[in-house]
Amino acid sequence: MTELKPVKEGKVREIYDNGDTLIMVATDRISCFDVILNNQVSKKGKVLTQMSRFWFDYTSDILPNHMLSTDVNDMPEFFRQPRFDGNSMLCRKLTMLPVECIVRGYITGSGWASYQKTGTVCGIRLPEGLKESDKLPEPIYTPSTKAEIGDHDINISYEESIEYLEKAFPGKGQEYAEKLRDYTIALYKKCAQHALERGIIIADTKFEFGLDEQGNIVLGDEMLTPDSSRFWPADTYEPGHGQPSYDKQFARDWLKANEGHNWTLPQEIVDKTIEKYLQAYTQITGKTL
Repeated sequence: MTELKPVKEGKVREIYDNGDTLIMVATDRISCFDVILNNQVSKKGKVLTQMSRFWFDYTSDILPNHMLSTDVNDMPEFFRQPRFDGNSMLCRKLTMLPVECIVRGYITGSGWASYQKTGTVCGIRLPEGLKESDKLPEPIYTPSTKAEIGDHDINISYEESIEYLEKAFPGKGQEYAEKLRDYTIALYKKCAQHALERGIIIADTKFEFGLDEQGNIVLGDEMLTPDSSRFWPADTYEPGHGQPSYDKQFARDWLKANEGHNWTLPQEIVDKTIEKYLQAYTQITGKTL
């Protein structure tokens, strides 16, 4: 069996070149504040891959996505070993667009911090008198740049996203920016409704898109996982303060509250984190991992 090496490693994912396709492996690593922690969170990679698979299938009527298979039998022999089973995805190769597509349905996190200072989020003026965690009248699209590991993504306005896209794809900036915004809002609305019916509020999330060989926009990367989204339990939702969550906010909160952590979580926080991820997966998909 030929040992394969990833051609690219992200904070959580490893990407392998498979000729005219890619294999994306979601590891059990966890990152907070753009730092890879020293802990491994068992089963986390499977949750990310299988949740993305669910959402890719669910939204294929809105636009195509890069997923071809999550069955390791469709991949080279190297991937037919336990560490890749369930957390690997065979994907189409895309030319990725240089903008992270963030959508916010509720005001929280950096959006809430910005609103308190200026009454705006990424240049978008919001109604006065909003409380932390309030639902917004309509979801808002707030793109950001894509940072390298160790750097932070930078929030940009919709107008700036046109410039970023124009630089990378001359003559296409406006068209791509409009399509990314419209796809992002449409995906969020459909999926947020599904999740809400199952007791989970999707407060915000991010999508990534690329171009296929024909120049069509295709949904890529991961989709609506606890790593890329804020999931709140609907039954305890109460505006006016931060909400409990099914995502890695739990780990972030512990790091913020404990100095000298050296980017290492105690085992009980690791256990609680994967418990949250698995609960979100089961509620949203109706299946257990």
